[in-house]
Amino acid sequence: MATTVPARRRRADSFRIHEDVHYMVEEADMIGDGFPDLEEEEQQQQEEAPEEVQQEEQEEEEEEGEPAEDMESNFSESSEEDVVVDSNIQYDMEKLGDTFPGFRQKYRLIKRIGEGTFSTVYKAEDLQYDRYENAWDFEKENDKWTPLPLKSAASSMTLNNDSQEYVNTQKHQQLQRRRKPKFVAIKKIYVTSSPNRILNELELLHDLRGCLSVCPLITAFRETDQVVAILPYFRHADFREYFRKMTVHDISVYLRSLFTALASVHSRNILHRDIKPTNFLYDPETQRGVLVDFGLAEREGIDCKPCLCHEDALTRKTRLRAAHAASRAPSDGYPKQDTRPSRRANRAGTRGFRAPEVLFKCTEQTTKLDIWSAGVILLTILSRRFPFFNSADDVEAMIEIATIFGQKRMRQAGQLHGCMFETTIPTIGTFGFSFERIILWSTCRVDSGEGLSDGEKLAVEFLTRCMDLDPSRRISAEEALEHEFLQMALQPPPAVVPEEDDEMDMLSV
Repeated sequence: MATTVPARRRRADSFRIHEDVHYMVEEADMIGDGFPDLEEEEQQQQEEAPEEVQQEEQEEEEEEGEPAEDMESNFSESSEEDVVVDSNIQYDMEKLGDTFPGFRQKYRLIKRIGEGTFSTVYKAEDLQYDRYENAWDFEKENDKWTPLPLKSAASSMTLNNDSQEYVNTQKHQQLQRRRKPKFVAIKKIYVTSSPNRILNELELLHDLRGCLSVCPLITAFRETDQVVAILPYFRHADFREYFRKMTVHDISVYLRSLFTALASVHSRNILHRDIKPTNFLYDPETQRGVLVDFGLAEREGIDCKPCLCHEDALTRKTRLRAAHAASRAPSDGYPKQDTRPSRRANRAGTRGFRAPEVLFKCTEQTTKLDIWSAGVILLTILSRRFPFFNSADDVEAMIEIATIFGQKRMRQAGQLHGCMFETTIPTIGTFGFSFERIILWSTCRVDSGEGLSDGEKLAVEFLTRCMDLDPSRRISAEEALEHEFLQMALQPPPAVVPEEDDEMDMLSV
């Protein structure tokens, strides 16, 4: 009998955080009572499976940097029950399950996979996955799984009792439709977070549904002052474990996936504001990445004031001279009583990835600040150093950038936003260093005389377009996808030529 599947969709013209409702529909047992021999033979069939098959299944279940877990079929209890969880984390998980009525019937919390300033993220199994229309699950076609053939189901066809034959055949078909557990990421937003910040994040995720390489929002729940967001769980690897092994083609594929997400986000006039490797979940095996964590994101042009960086050069120069004359600041120091008005601007972001306009407190920031952060990721990969920038505050961050670009260009960048940049640190030169020299130095190739490959030179040219101190000259996400370096990702990777063994070396061994 055909059944309708309730959809988890909402109307496209509205978005609301809904309170959890008591959705307590009893599931029909797929394997009814009165057929114990079928279950026993099924369990025996699994136990008799060859060790090689079990080992292959275990390898497929393992994730980068994590033990094999969670990927058993629904025939038995998940192996996650044996995973040791810290008592404090276990207490928080139990408390979260008790907060929302009916939560334990919907999700089974497994472990904590992330913790930040504003939220904690848990991995959980979606127990009611089959009840909804899961358009967000782009891996469902790849997760089809067929269990081993059951002897009992085949022998049931010889039964003389027609009704018994029909029931056992139906049960066999239902078993064939069994699937691997489906996992989601449950983001528990701290109650100390601003309600406006929470609503802003969920609204932006709702508006970004269907965007390529962007984590979609499945649903959200609220119980009194506690809000949780349900997001897909994406298998990924730790950036620190693979970025030093990436070839030029791998870097191109990685960045093309990242800029695809940025193009989707920026086309809706949304600033992510926190682009960094930990917010771009990437799986090197499938070469698929997803942009997550929109907790600091905002719409472009909201709560901003005009900045000199959007004026022409003549107007900017005139206003700078007038401001400098009005301040009457000494040429060799700072006034004790500075009468200049303080500047307020959004400085949200992660240390080491914030663009110069954020550090100079630009009051009219654009989506180009995300391009700078993506450029820092590229510089990190090419230099094989993570983190590349490691400043403790905004002043140190500007010094680090000035060390690369030099005092002259950094002074010009400050004047774009009505700021003056001066330093007497002797290690900061006038003209700075080129990206090519920095990469050669950081990869220990200066003394050997080895230069950059053609692919690396192309990557450096792309890096220069991303990390321009002037945001108006910085490349956009749409333009980046057309760049030759990211077009390289659409081509098959170059064949690796094996090195020939030296016969003399072989004889000397």
